[in-house]
Amino acid sequence: MTTAAYIRVSSASQNLASQKAQLSQWLVAHGHDLDQVQWFTDKDSGKDLQRKGFKALEKAVFNGEVDTVIVYKLDRLVRSMRGGINLISQWCEQGVRIVSITQQLDLSGTVGKMVAGVLFGIAEIEREYIRERQATGISAAKARGIYTGRKAGTTKGNPA
Repeated sequence: MTTAAYIRVSSASQNLASQKAQLSQWLVAHGHDLDQVQWFTDKDSGKDLQRKGFKALEKAVFNGEVDTVIVYKLDRLVRSMRGGINLISQWCEQGVRIVSITQQLDLSGTVGKMVAGVLFGIAEIEREYIRERQATGISAAKARGIYTGRKAGTTKGNPA
């Protein structure tokens, strides 16, 4: 059994280094040998559960290869409340300890799971507020005639 560290940023243009530095510092301070830690990384949206690093981490947890998962923040795993609660419940039922270093949470107990549920709810609300502000900004820009939609080739969706 081993410790896994999971790092995720939301886009390919963002850098993983700051999260890795913080996780490394925490791991060393808590007696972990960095050479024994499995690192999993993604540069994708938290909404996408088909992330390569995340899927590899899930497989390692499922196979019993990982007994502790360390993250920078819980929303690095998943951004929705339902998805987060389901994931944490599943992992905790398998005996996996989940630690969020910036939120100072250790989800190895009942209270930790409850607190995680609240935090995932807040993360989901935050994401909805971002969408609302974006929609309001687009609407105002359209009203002023300065928004014409995405430029060709910048769409996130796959062409049909």
